[in-house]
Amino acid sequence: MEKIEFVDVTLRDGHQSLWAERMTTGMMLPVAERLDDAGFDAIELLSPSHLGKCVRDLREDPFERIRLVARRVRKTPLRVNAGGLNVFGSDQPAMLELFWRLMAAAGIRQARISDSWNDPSVWKLRVSAARKAGIAPIINITYSISPRHTDDYYAERTRQAVLLAPYRLCLKDPGGLLTPERTRTLVPVMLGHSGGVPIEFHTHCSTGLGPLCCLEAVQQGIRIVNTAIPPLVDDASLPSVFDVAGNLRTLGYRTGIDEQSLRVVERHFTTIARREGLPMGAPVAYDYAQYVHQVPGGMISNLRHQLREVGAESRLPAALDETVRVRADFGYPIMVTPLSQFVGSQAAVNVIVGERYKEVTDQTIRYALGHFGGDVAALMDPEVREKILDRPRAHALAAIERPDLSLEDIRSDLGAAGLSDEDLLLRYLMRKEDIDTMRAAGPVREYITDGDPLVTLVADLSKYAGTHTIQISKPGFALTLRKKAPVEQGI
Repeated sequence: MEKIEFVDVTLRDGHQSLWAERMTTGMMLPVAERLDDAGFDAIELLSPSHLGKCVRDLREDPFERIRLVARRVRKTPLRVNAGGLNVFGSDQPAMLELFWRLMAAAGIRQARISDSWNDPSVWKLRVSAARKAGIAPIINITYSISPRHTDDYYAERTRQAVLLAPYRLCLKDPGGLLTPERTRTLVPVMLGHSGGVPIEFHTHCSTGLGPLCCLEAVQQGIRIVNTAIPPLVDDASLPSVFDVAGNLRTLGYRTGIDEQSLRVVERHFTTIARREGLPMGAPVAYDYAQYVHQVPGGMISNLRHQLREVGAESRLPAALDETVRVRADFGYPIMVTPLSQFVGSQAAVNVIVGERYKEVTDQTIRYALGHFGGDVAALMDPEVREKILDRPRAHALAAIERPDLSLEDIRSDLGAAGLSDEDLLLRYLMRKEDIDTMRAAGPVREYITDGDPLVTLVADLSKYAGTHTIQISKPGFALTLRKKAPVEQGI
């Protein structure tokens, strides 16, 4: 029986897809050793978007998150999933090298590396920086549907990725757009041009087909799959490790996963979801519209909000239809961050204004200028590109120079003399006030769910709105807890 390896993405993509990155370090630590002992090939822990979420919303140090988890995960490689740090439209090489050096120092051993355009020249820059820091690079080749994204396209991109001598490749389907039929045709093409470099399979369940695509990928020759642990599975997340492993065993494969141990992890995160009112993933109905507009689920909520702000929420279907047209005008960019946001926002503006490209966002202008990569001069509709760039704001943005800066230049520009390298990177990405607030929040506190049943019961009851008194009694024991009334302020 041939063995299939599993990469766990619960601590990264699972809660990024379903909990808006709200899993705290304290929620991870109690089950870190269970994950380490479960037999995973790797555990994915972080992406660059988590840096901001940790600092601004969770008041946590993201580097300390890596260190604390690494102390408990000693056998299984920890990895990040990262594109660049192109917060200003392009990578600053000095900051990219600093990022990877800090990741390695904290405990990261592998990285899945992406570019929104599947651009080999950008892969080369990012792979080189990761490898220089001692991190094994895995190149994501992102799946999309358009007249450009053919078998020939994916064969060529696979060949280009192999030339960079990566540790592995990954067929990445963040939009859940693959079908079993397309998986059956695409996987052999990529394996046939991979030169023996192993290929991982990473797909989401946005259209309900993720688990079936995983099985088809394995039957076509893939030997490493990415999965998550319930309740952080299905919906916009990845397939469940239990479902995929069980079906693979039925098909005659070995998994090497200690599923019994992972049931403890499942109970831990299920308890957290119930206590904190966080979503629990469930299978979704097949929706063919997803293959037409290709707008990620989280972005649809942002589109709805953008339209609601101007009293046009009912025009969401029109905005989704316009997204299809804008994407074609833009040269069929892959609908992943940040390109999908640019397409969606411009589509919403077109619908709200009532005339296409009469008003455009700064991101649309910068996209047309090529600030976010891609051969846009050749790919974009020439009339649309001319209309976007023929305005004073476009001329002003085109005149801004973006030279590569040294680490010393960046430190000076940020007024960050004397800061540690970790704080320098955080200052590059976010406001000083947010970092100061995070530092003042104190150390991480573990979120214990497998403890005294009485403590668990009280914690769960205290979550109910309007509850002022909790009384628990049994023979020989009585407990009464009352919520303290707010102190009235004198005038």
